[in-house]
Amino acid sequence: MYAISLDDGAELRPLEPWHAQDFLAHLDRGRAFINRHVPFAAHATDVDSARAVLQSYADKRAADRGFLHGLWLEGTLVGGLLFPAFDATTGTCEIGCWLEPEGTGRGLVTRGARVLLDWAFDERGMHRAEWHVSSANEASINVARRLGLTREGVLREHYPYRGVRQDTEIWAVLAPEWRASRAHGGDGDR
Repeated sequence: MYAISLDDGAELRPLEPWHAQDFLAHLDRGRAFINRHVPFAAHATDVDSARAVLQSYADKRAADRGFLHGLWLEGTLVGGLLFPAFDATTGTCEIGCWLEPEGTGRGLVTRGARVLLDWAFDERGMHRAEWHVSSANEASINVARRLGLTREGVLREHYPYRGVRQDTEIWAVLAPEWRASRAHGGDGDR
């Protein structure tokens, strides 16, 4: 498979079912941190369930409905980016992320998301990309800002998680905005 260099020893690669052992080890290292805002790690607690999560995204990819990529730092999986929703017919997708503590503070999500958004807009003809995030997840909100997304609204008490109804912010960018930002050098962080 391919690997896209993000510089500084970091790579963006497809995360496939055969990565189940690496995926589980990564989740075990960062489970408490990852699960603070999203239950992404909750469904992968052993190699078989880790493989099942990865297989579900392989199936989505085969159906052109979603994608999963890992963020690797010096050969170790430290997080990832995903399209939990990808609809080529309507031209709308949702992109998201997760990281273990070792991957934070390095710009991995921002750099990887730029690569995937370039691909979604330029190669796949997407018109709109959304970023859904808990209002309590400042790190993820800051990524949306660095990417130049616009905060479109808040779904109040939208998502029940850990016994509390969370507000969900919707951030988005349209293809013409993405291209214009890229042409003008983005937000200075590109």
